[in-house]
Amino acid sequence: MSTTAEIKIDGQTYEFPVITGTEGEKAIDISKLRDLTGHITLDFGYKNTGSTKSAITFLDGEQGILKYRGYPIEELAEKASFLEVAYLLIYGELPSAETLEKFQKDISMHTLIHEDMKKFFDGYPSKSHPMAQLSSLVCSLSTFYPESLEANQSDEEKDLTIIKMLAKMTTIVAFIYKKSLGHPLIYPKNKYDYITNYLWMTFGQRTEDFEPNPVVVSAMNKLLILHADHEQNCSTSTVRIVGSSDCNLYASISAGISALWGPLHGGANQAVIEMLEKIKADGGDTDKWIAKAKDKNDPFRMMGFGHRVYKNFDPRAKIIKKACDDILESLGINDPVLEIAKKLEQAALTDQYFIDRKLYPNVDFYSGIIYRALGFPSEMFTVLFALGRLPGWIAQWKEMRSNKEPIGRPRQIYVGDVDKHM
Repeated sequence: MSTTAEIKIDGQTYEFPVITGTEGEKAIDISKLRDLTGHITLDFGYKNTGSTKSAITFLDGEQGILKYRGYPIEELAEKASFLEVAYLLIYGELPSAETLEKFQKDISMHTLIHEDMKKFFDGYPSKSHPMAQLSSLVCSLSTFYPESLEANQSDEEKDLTIIKMLAKMTTIVAFIYKKSLGHPLIYPKNKYDYITNYLWMTFGQRTEDFEPNPVVVSAMNKLLILHADHEQNCSTSTVRIVGSSDCNLYASISAGISALWGPLHGGANQAVIEMLEKIKADGGDTDKWIAKAKDKNDPFRMMGFGHRVYKNFDPRAKIIKKACDDILESLGINDPVLEIAKKLEQAALTDQYFIDRKLYPNVDFYSGIIYRALGFPSEMFTVLFALGRLPGWIAQWKEMRSNKEPIGRPRQIYVGDVDKHM
């Protein structure tokens, strides 16, 4: 089998190596294309361009496969805790019981944020979006920990920065939510695990004991695991390219948060609820809106159905559907918007139009329903997505730095004016 690919330009043939990944993925290594030929490739959106080699996540959209470090997502969501998965992504292997205990303890020791950070909230407009707050607050961590700015941190220093980032993210996210309600802030408690501590800071009351619903804890654990990494998507690639300039972890993560904010990326689950609200305001006639979705001349599109990567099915959606059903049953919620969601889900799973086009409910559809059921406003959905994606961003940043990858510098084809003069 050939291990090279040939490119012919102006009658001359150039050979480039073909690289095969451990899961059988193939790539033509064109790293020396410009040096050898004077040409570059043009690939809008980098849809066919591999920017790196990575050992973190494997995704096969055609087969509906997602693996973290070789472990199927189905097994991890069923058997692992979020912190176990975080450790797996960042350090390459599942932790032993002793290692996990230390990892959890180290994180719990750093969950408090500097009191001065609370003053930042006073400067934000009352209607400021939570993602804008999250991005700026995470970036500001670098001002409180200037040692993180050192490009050549030791492994111990780098690990401490990672621990701080994981620990303080839950506190920042919870504070953003509490401040949006005008409620007093709830400080973390070391006795709780990672998920329960976050739920305590978000939904707890200072004067009351906190006993979270185990169904809610389980669903949050699964949601965060399912969102923990997803290969070289927009926000992950942003974290890597910002980090490639030797930028510190906090600022790199902040850039990823900003990339995730967009409705074409992490904002999709917020768009799901906004669509459902729109249908409710119109009278709740799902048949009417399903017909609009089928009409190619109608601009309406059903949010949360199908996926640009998964051509067959989204393996995460199958997992989270069960958690979604459990949440709705456990909480006994009577919400017209969620009833509309159930009707749309049933149509997508049984209507031949949607089946033929593989427009199945995806993870954004179910995560949006769960977050609404828990009482989160839609503006918080993408913030929760970022909380789940954090270990993947950290792992990708760490891998890029460990591999000493060069600074990212895409090329372009200039199509502007030429030879202009004053």
